[in-house]
Amino acid sequence: MTTHDAATILLIDDHPMLRNGVKQLISLDPQLKVIAEAGNGEQGLALAEQHDPDLILLDLNMPGINGLETLDRLRRIDLSGRIVVFTVSNDEEDVVSALKRGADGYLLKDMEPEALLTSLHQAAAGQMVLSETLTSVLISSLRETPPATQRDLQQLTRREQDILRQIARGLPNKIIARKLNITESTVKVHVKHLLKKLQLKSRVEAAVWYLQHKSGS
Repeated sequence: MTTHDAATILLIDDHPMLRNGVKQLISLDPQLKVIAEAGNGEQGLALAEQHDPDLILLDLNMPGINGLETLDRLRRIDLSGRIVVFTVSNDEEDVVSALKRGADGYLLKDMEPEALLTSLHQAAAGQMVLSETLTSVLISSLRETPPATQRDLQQLTRREQDILRQIARGLPNKIIARKLNITESTVKVHVKHLLKKLQLKSRVEAAVWYLQHKSGS
C-alpha cells in the first residue's frame, strides 16, 4: 500500500444500517476506502478472498457462522491484510478468544467516530488496535491465567527478544524488519517461534505479557 493509495476495507456485519454508518464515516477520509461489504460470514469469506483488502472489520454476533468461526476461516486463507473485530461485546471471553484466534485488534462499536478512524489508520498501517476500555480486561484475564512456569524471556534468542520488544510497541512486521535490517519474512518466522516458545497465541497476547513481565520484574 503506497501513501497515495487509500487503505481498502471490507466490512462483515449483518446490520445494513451500521454498515452504512461506518461507510459514510469512512468516506469522509480520503486515506480509507470501503471496497466491499458482506452481511454474513460466508459472503465475507468469499469477498475477502476476492479482494484481499488491507483491513477487514468483522462483527462477532452474526447469524449462520458467527464472527469467531469466520475469523478462524479467514485465518486459513492467505490474506495479506489485518483483521479487526468490531463489535458491541466487551465480554472478557470474547476479547480473549478473538485475540487468541489471531485477530489483529478488537474495537467496540460505541467508539467515538474520530477514535474509530484513528484506529482504522493504525490497523491499516499494521499496528495492533484495542479499544481503551479493553486493556484492563485483557490484563486481568492474563493475570487470572496461571503463569506458565516455563514462560521466560531467557528462552528466546537475542533476536526474538528484540522483535518481541518491537511488537510490544505496536510495530508491524514491515517496520520491525526495517529497524532490525532483516527481511519481513524473517520477522514472521521469528514471531512464529517466539509465540510458540512462550505458549502465546497472538501478537497482542505477547505484547501484553511482555509489558506485564517488564512491570513485574
